[in-house]
Amino acid sequence: MGCGTSISTESQKKPGPGIAKSPSPALTMKAAILIQRWYRRYIARLEMRRRYTWNIFQSIEYAGEQDQLQLSSFFSFMLDNFTQLNANGPDLISHLLGPVADPWYQRERQSSYEQMTVPESYIGPHLSFPLRVEHTNALLSAFKDQQILHARYVLQLLHETRKFLKQMPNIIHLSTSYTREITICGDLHGRLDDLLLIFYKNGLPSSETPYVFNGDFVDRGKKSVEVLVLLFSYMLLYPDHMHLNRGNHEDHIMNLRYGFTKEVMQKYKSHGSEILQLLQDIFSLLPIATVIDNKVLIVHGGISDTTDLDFLRTIERHKVKSALRLPRRSLDQLDVSQGSRRASRHPGLQAGRQAGLQAGSPRSHSRRGHSRSPSQGKRRCRLTRQGSASSSSSSSSSSLCAPLSPDRPLPRPSPSHGIASPSGSLQVPFLDSLVALTPPEPPREELEWKQVVDVLWSDPKPQEGCSPNTFRGGGCYFGPDVTQRLLDRHGLTLLIRSHECKQEGYELCHHGQVITIFSASNYYEEGSNRGAYIKLGSELVPRFYQYQVSRSTRKLTLTQRVSVAEGSALKALQEKLFTHRSELMTGFQQYDLNNTGCISISEWAQVVEAVLRLDLPWRTLRPRLARLAPDGSVEYQSCFQDMDLGQPLPRVTPGLAETLYRYRTDLEIIFNIIDKDQSGLISIEEFRQTWRLFSAHLGVAVDNTAIDELARSIDFNKDGSIDFNEFLEAFRVVHK
Repeated sequence: MGCGTSISTESQKKPGPGIAKSPSPALTMKAAILIQRWYRRYIARLEMRRRYTWNIFQSIEYAGEQDQLQLSSFFSFMLDNFTQLNANGPDLISHLLGPVADPWYQRERQSSYEQMTVPESYIGPHLSFPLRVEHTNALLSAFKDQQILHARYVLQLLHETRKFLKQMPNIIHLSTSYTREITICGDLHGRLDDLLLIFYKNGLPSSETPYVFNGDFVDRGKKSVEVLVLLFSYMLLYPDHMHLNRGNHEDHIMNLRYGFTKEVMQKYKSHGSEILQLLQDIFSLLPIATVIDNKVLIVHGGISDTTDLDFLRTIERHKVKSALRLPRRSLDQLDVSQGSRRASRHPGLQAGRQAGLQAGSPRSHSRRGHSRSPSQGKRRCRLTRQGSASSSSSSSSSSLCAPLSPDRPLPRPSPSHGIASPSGSLQVPFLDSLVALTPPEPPREELEWKQVVDVLWSDPKPQEGCSPNTFRGGGCYFGPDVTQRLLDRHGLTLLIRSHECKQEGYELCHHGQVITIFSASNYYEEGSNRGAYIKLGSELVPRFYQYQVSRSTRKLTLTQRVSVAEGSALKALQEKLFTHRSELMTGFQQYDLNNTGCISISEWAQVVEAVLRLDLPWRTLRPRLARLAPDGSVEYQSCFQDMDLGQPLPRVTPGLAETLYRYRTDLEIIFNIIDKDQSGLISIEEFRQTWRLFSAHLGVAVDNTAIDELARSIDFNKDGSIDFNEFLEAFRVVHK
């Protein structure tokens, strides 16, 4: 032992050749601290990129929802003004948006599926009713193999589903005393892979594994039909253990914009219209809330300070076909005074105003004052409609994606949405004029509609009180005090809702009394978020389970995943800038008095926010959107230099091209409705008349001559029809 000690001592005194000198502890600590600081800065920068990427996605999403509210009022305007251009008429839009039979009391219609024959070449699953376990197993296998269920079985399943839902109450009551745990899932949005992964991890629906799916089953994803078929099949197979709440996307007007209508028509061309009509009934019959053990309330969106569960139990939910449309009532109920002088000079706009009065939107609801419960008597009602083209891209919620400080106020609603007059009447903007309305006591049908809108569209906020949901344009923001009052009033302890995508799949707020659960992973982009579901046992303590459907992202590092999502978000934001090029250039040039092409960073950020109203950190995003000049100012035209339209048509002026691109999605929806056979061809006359209605409704100043020239120029083979798919491709933004 002594020898060993002496060798060690000797080696310390005289290190031999090739033996490294060990660093001092102080130097080692300094190196560790430097590495730690570097790593923390690296993670902080990565988190900053991840957060602003998230904010971009959500801001653009909510701006799109506001665009949809504007488009929904156009559909009502279109119904009142659409000239039938051929013998058949606009069948689909009439069925989807016109008056429909009451599914509750109507006599069951003879369905065409009974006369349909399934060809021998069909290799998919065959269904018979009542359903059995082997049927649902066959559906699972078929959908995993990318098979499509035959239209006969889809129609039969939908008829059985409608009959079942008619028997259900508005609010479902469940108990954990009959089962070990109840699983609660949030939005799926047509993501079949997420649904299959939930079933794989948690078990298929059964008496031992009951489920509550909290709305938004369809839209955005490409497998909405398959998701619905599976959910409806398991609901019919296990009616006491499979429960579905309605979401804000279980709405035929939302489906027009976000892809479900198009998916149905593409998969079931000859029977698509009948399937959509049945689904319109089914969506309106879905329950709007679920209560577990009389302690946990589950709704899709949230609540307001006027939400009354006792009142919700008594409403006729099937009458609310769409939360985007205020129930129609006669103009005789409204005291319509003289409009502005300008309105009297434009009698052609009166039909548009009438449609606006008859068909409202959640945007109008969100501007109202929150006072008393519907059961407590009178309330004021505000009816509004955006009339300007630029207003369709109003502010959206980055504050919903990141924590809000208590001293950070929510954006105020634009004063143009409703102006109170000294006489007590309401000055309401319609297109280019003001119409004064004396708000009457709302009828019960309207009170029911408002209650449903709040439940489907509202979001929680950290501030106290209840305020209009200005980002989405519908429903309310409700604070922790509003949550506490509702829970206390009904003896509840917890509110579970969905409606908002969360990066981890779930989020707690309002001192843990409100839980948001979201089950569609990779919602914005591959790797953008996890999905999650909740399990509740008899102790009513929620347990969260996270997952992420991953294909390519599994091989990517965290930095690579953030970069992929960031790139996609920035492309979408650049396209948003491009579509508002004229307005932005006007704003930039107001600061650029010497026509240098440069303005300060502060001025650049101010103009971009004023035009887009997306509530984003523009100074942080500036390096990714615009170049700096040598003196540190922003070369504002560089915002648009990396983009151009796909194949600009020679007769289209730049202003018209920008307008066409800005409303590209809306035009696609409208013309897909007109194109009943999904051929991609529409007549020139249909194009002219519909675009004129659309531009008149939005107040977009486009000369009729320019529209006529555009229609002629895109009829390439001069056969009187327009290939609308090619037309849309020409007005697609290309990133150079």
